[in-house]
Amino acid sequence: MAKKKATHGDPKDERAMKASSATAESKARRGSRVGEQYREIQQRIDRKDEAREKKGTQDEKSEKSVQTGARRQPGKGDLPEQHLAKPGLEADLDLQPRYLAANYKGSEKLKDMVAIITGGDSGIGRAVAVLYAREGADVAIVYLPEEQRDAEETQRAVENEGGRCLLLPGDVSRFDFCEGVVERTLEEFGRLDILVNNAAFQEHAKSLDEITPEHFDRTIKTNLYGYFFMAKAALPHLKKGSSIINTGSVTGLEGNKDLLDYSTTKGGIHAFTRSLSENVLDKGIRVNAVAPGPVWTPLNPADKPAKDVAEFGTRTPMKRPAQPEELSPLYVFLAAPSCSSYITGEVVPVVGGHTGG
Repeated sequence: MAKKKATHGDPKDERAMKASSATAESKARRGSRVGEQYREIQQRIDRKDEAREKKGTQDEKSEKSVQTGARRQPGKGDLPEQHLAKPGLEADLDLQPRYLAANYKGSEKLKDMVAIITGGDSGIGRAVAVLYAREGADVAIVYLPEEQRDAEETQRAVENEGGRCLLLPGDVSRFDFCEGVVERTLEEFGRLDILVNNAAFQEHAKSLDEITPEHFDRTIKTNLYGYFFMAKAALPHLKKGSSIINTGSVTGLEGNKDLLDYSTTKGGIHAFTRSLSENVLDKGIRVNAVAPGPVWTPLNPADKPAKDVAEFGTRTPMKRPAQPEELSPLYVFLAAPSCSSYITGEVVPVVGGHTGG
């Protein structure tokens, strides 16, 4: 049988294929209307990015912290380079935390109620005590004996709001002390409606090797035992409509490489909050947590080196730490049955914005 002669195609066919290919390339270059829209959008954004980049250096030099409140809050360039000796006194801070919430108007949301606030001498605890008094509550604040000066300032601020303030110095990591706090509060005010667990110990460490057993033990005992002991002591005296509010942390949600032990306890507090909320719901008691991001209180200047304190909170989307007065209204909301009767077991982050990944 004769073999077929191999061919490489007709020249006419090759010319037709090239013409077809050129037409396809031309169409591809022109693209679809959708593709054109993609590019138009991209080009518009590119122009804005270029303009923003040109302006960037000048903006960085005069960058101001993002502000969304009723008054300007301290941010980058305002925070001092300062390191405090533990436990850290608010009175010793060069820049005093703002706790009065002058634009907040009370409306008797907590009228005739009584609250215990641990760590109530300063920071978030002080701001919460002031607004609770403004809403008609009396408060007992718990603090370490070394913090007496701060506690007395909180007492004056509460009394200026028309509330009564009981000072109870001691260590929340001891159950007998926590029982005594509840007993003294009942003796003084005759009832208990709100428990705010807020006392905390925090000390950074760059590696696990730097955290001694004593260091870990102190963090666990203050931050977890203290919350458990206070809740256990208070629970028999809480009734329908009462609430427990725990202070958690963004570190308990996201972790922190320099706060291994602290982050562990804050994650535990979040789990404790949700578990306890289920455990006591049939009693009509609500349990929630607030998980703050960076807040300007004595806690961090008593932990971080001075140079880091000056940059505290500036990596948040708002480029600044919160002031205590920006968190305290949330503690009112979670305590007031008129506001949050259907809210329990929640961990509410207040972190100055999210980056979106």
